[in-house]
Amino acid sequence: MIYSMTGYASANRTLSNCKLSVELRAVNSRYLDLTFRLPEELRPLESQLREKLMSRIQRGKLECRVNVADLPSGLRNLDLNKELVVRLANAGREVQQLLSHATPLSVADILRWPGVIGEPDLSLDELGTACVALVDQVLEDFNASRGREGGKLAQVILDRANRMQALVTEIQPKVPQLVKAYGEKLSAKLIEAGLNPDDDRMRQEIVLFSSKIDVDEELARLDAHIKELQHVLTKGGAVGRRLDFLMQEFNREANTLGSKSADLESTQAAVELKVLIEQMREQVQNIE
Repeated sequence: MIYSMTGYASANRTLSNCKLSVELRAVNSRYLDLTFRLPEELRPLESQLREKLMSRIQRGKLECRVNVADLPSGLRNLDLNKELVVRLANAGREVQQLLSHATPLSVADILRWPGVIGEPDLSLDELGTACVALVDQVLEDFNASRGREGGKLAQVILDRANRMQALVTEIQPKVPQLVKAYGEKLSAKLIEAGLNPDDDRMRQEIVLFSSKIDVDEELARLDAHIKELQHVLTKGGAVGRRLDFLMQEFNREANTLGSKSADLESTQAAVELKVLIEQMREQVQNIE
């Protein structure tokens, strides 16, 4: 799968006495750059979270933000002291045995008794475990989002590559004719200048100048680079750096092709190739 370097995902979970939230966001970067925003009680988890994220993400400027917010008292879970309730019930029955006219304890009486109702304490271990589990959940959503976007970017690049392939296929058969026409044009100019194009020296010069517009080698390399690009995108994975290198090679060949252009058609093809390469390069900057 091809992954985009940009992405966002978040989730939250309500615990017994607090609300835990995790947020991941990433933008383009040449390398992997991790930043953590953690509350002090979860700071010991940073190395574990860093290792987890680095195992799933290769490039990008990534921020992991974790927040722990206390729940309002009305939303907190209540912890019933069952042992104390049993003891109160037993004590109530003993009192009634001693005093038959005594009123039994009601549920309200028991719940109002000090120590019967309390707010459960959440240990740091439990909070840490919940945090790691929530980061796992957010990371899955985060990578799924990056994968969907990466697939779209890959398709855009492949569309441009297919157009480049069509241009190369269109130009290649015309190269010999272009070289021949250029040689004939040089010969005609030599005749106009009163020189003999059949002279050995003149013939060598014509061959030399004609070779300077022969773009068959550049077209062959462009064709090879296009096939490699298609292979890399099909293979998937963290291919951003490889694609970036291929864009440089594409640019080099397209520049040479443009400088050697000897007719309007090949010049227009070189210009279109440059436009397509630039469009691909912009998308490659977003790929992991």
